[in-house]
Amino acid sequence: MENYPQLVPLIILIPAIGAFINLFWGYRMGEKGVAIVGTTAAALSFVVAVLLFSYLSGSGYQAVIVNPPFLDGWLRIPSAGVEIPWQMRVDTLSVTMMLFVTGIGSLIHVYSIGYMHGDPKFHRFFTYLNMFLAFMLILVTGNNFLMMFVGWEGVGLCSFLLIGFWFDKAKGVGWRNGNAARKAFILNRVGDFGLMMALFLMFWTFGTLDYYKPGEVPVILHASAEHSEEAVVAEGEAAVPAEGEHSEAAPAEGDHAEAAVVDGEHAAEAEHPADNSARATDELGVFGQAERMLQEGREVDLGPFTVSIETIITLITLFLLLGATGKSAQIPLFIWLPDAMAGPTPVSALIHAATMVTAGVYMMVRSNVLFYNAELTSFIVTLIGVSTALAAGFIALGQWDIKKVLAYSTVSQLGFMVAAVGIGAYGAAMFHLVTHAFFKALLFLGSGSVIHGMEHGHHHVAHSAHGHDDHHDEHHEEHEFDPQDMRNMGGLWRKMPITYWTYLIGTLALAGIIPFAGFWSKDEILADAWVVGFQDGELKGFIAFAILLVAAAFTAFYMWRQVTMVFHGDPRTEAADHAPESVPTMTIPLIVLAFFSLVAGFFNTPTGFLGLDSLFGAHRFTDWLAQSVQNAHAGAFQLGIAVTALILALGAMVLASRIYGRNKAVVNNSDPLALRQETAGMWRLANAKLYWDETYNRLFERPFNALSRFFADTLDWAFWHDYVHDTVIYKGFNAVGEVLSKPIDLGIIDGAVNGMGRLAKWVSGGLRGVQTGYVRTYAITLLIGVVLVIIVILLPLLQRG
Repeated sequence: MENYPQLVPLIILIPAIGAFINLFWGYRMGEKGVAIVGTTAAALSFVVAVLLFSYLSGSGYQAVIVNPPFLDGWLRIPSAGVEIPWQMRVDTLSVTMMLFVTGIGSLIHVYSIGYMHGDPKFHRFFTYLNMFLAFMLILVTGNNFLMMFVGWEGVGLCSFLLIGFWFDKAKGVGWRNGNAARKAFILNRVGDFGLMMALFLMFWTFGTLDYYKPGEVPVILHASAEHSEEAVVAEGEAAVPAEGEHSEAAPAEGDHAEAAVVDGEHAAEAEHPADNSARATDELGVFGQAERMLQEGREVDLGPFTVSIETIITLITLFLLLGATGKSAQIPLFIWLPDAMAGPTPVSALIHAATMVTAGVYMMVRSNVLFYNAELTSFIVTLIGVSTALAAGFIALGQWDIKKVLAYSTVSQLGFMVAAVGIGAYGAAMFHLVTHAFFKALLFLGSGSVIHGMEHGHHHVAHSAHGHDDHHDEHHEEHEFDPQDMRNMGGLWRKMPITYWTYLIGTLALAGIIPFAGFWSKDEILADAWVVGFQDGELKGFIAFAILLVAAAFTAFYMWRQVTMVFHGDPRTEAADHAPESVPTMTIPLIVLAFFSLVAGFFNTPTGFLGLDSLFGAHRFTDWLAQSVQNAHAGAFQLGIAVTALILALGAMVLASRIYGRNKAVVNNSDPLALRQETAGMWRLANAKLYWDETYNRLFERPFNALSRFFADTLDWAFWHDYVHDTVIYKGFNAVGEVLSKPIDLGIIDGAVNGMGRLAKWVSGGLRGVQTGYVRTYAITLLIGVVLVIIVILLPLLQRG
């Protein structure tokens, strides 16, 4: 078991190989072969994650740094003292991410077999899914920020490719899909700028991008937090070499001695101390250096400026926050996620609900040492999180598209997680991230099942009306009928019972109804907010508690509105009346996810509530996570808050049932709230998405387009092309050519040459008269010449005589 960490490179390599095979040979293998390769690759990655989990559980949660074969010394510049290794980290946080990314990813691969059946680009879709898994796993397994950035950019690329997957649809739909992909790509580049600036500033300050160095002892600070219920001992980290090299067994829990093995050589054989006091500062990673520099009150030189380490950490965390707002869809960069629903529904479930959009939350939790020591940033993080949770929850109240409701719900729930990070509830943030992954993936896949059924119901009606049996599916032909519009649904619980009951479980989990998973994770965030506000007296705690409580009520309301519109009442269209249940490859993943949406909350049951801690253990997930998240703490259960949140959720659901139930969900093709004078304005505001897109259009898109047109039409075309090229260069060249060709070439050069010819002609014309053609003339001329030659010869002799 001690050698299990050496398997971690395979968790990336296996889906990468699957993507490679399907990319080059998938077209020839057919759907069955592509599905086997893609799904097997995802499942094998999950098996590796389970083995890594078993290693950590059996080794006392000993964190391990692995040097993969062939990649040692990734970026190395000896002359500049720069070395950034391609090292992989196996700890409780990274393995948590590996487990749910590969586990949910495997289920979504199975679901996609049925959902994408018949699509001509079936093999390309599975290629992109496998490629996404590989990049996402790079992001969560890296031991440094640069590796995380590689995965960060990779999942952004896969998101772009999958959002615009149906770029070739007819009637303008493909163009809209492509625009949605570009929108996501551009907005995420804004966030990526922030992440890159954070990395540059981090490297300038610490001289490294490693989280921790091999053998370094992470300082677990949560044990001293007033909210924690038990302390956890910090342990050193083992560095595991490449496969085939010798590795020492990891120490048991509580031991601090370890052999750090790097590149096959023993770097240390003696016991490591319980802290890092014997290590020089530059031998520590980013987090260790930050802690030491904060303790010593150091300052950092930034060219002509010298600033405190506290200011540097604040700047770094603010830039990291900008990156998180892009990837995790927070204000002000959240508007790309609802449009990302243009991609196939499995993409929405895997990338834009369960995994990729949580990367920003993961990054902040991983960097909790920095955020914990940046009070200003934490306050801003809280404000952004609660504002996003409230705004997105409000917008979801007025949407008709079944996937758009879930998209805004995802943005809202990500706001809960971000707010949890802001108030220092890192364990609660990760707990909600995990539970949300289960029930939101379930809801998105359930919505895909509904859309699939509506499409087949519509085709059944259309084919019956036209008397032909041609088969089409939603991927091949676009109709005016919108299978995602909830106004076209109703009564589906009778037609699609498996989809209905699993969707209901996901809805209750998201709404925070006991005993479903969302109740436990959402309650923990609210309880932590209460403690930070009312016990610690911090403003951000008051703000988070009040606003998140309202956002939780919004969640229950709009989700029950959706369930009522989609499943309850009578069918409102023929398509809904003829919608069939989905195939087993689609319903089985729904059942599995529904099971975890029910039981996942018991991973972290609080102390002293109905005796559940004696059955499932108290705060097991937080205690597990605390081995690698330094400032994680297990919050105390607040019964009053739990009851209040539960009553609000149930009240919101009852209110939604009274408004939309009994076939009142759609009145004259409109929402009942839109028809009531007291709520019409609010509903229109929600339906218009708070005019967020229109505001960005006026503030950014129009000025940008106007500036682009100026550069393209005026500067590039009119000035550079028409004036510079056509006038200055073209006409100038012609003018110079005229001067060179006529006055100089024809006048001077040709004149000189022609003049020499005329001179030769004139001389020859003068000499022509000498040529008479008579022999006597030539004889006399010859005689005269001979006499002249003799005279010239004799003349010197005559002068001497």
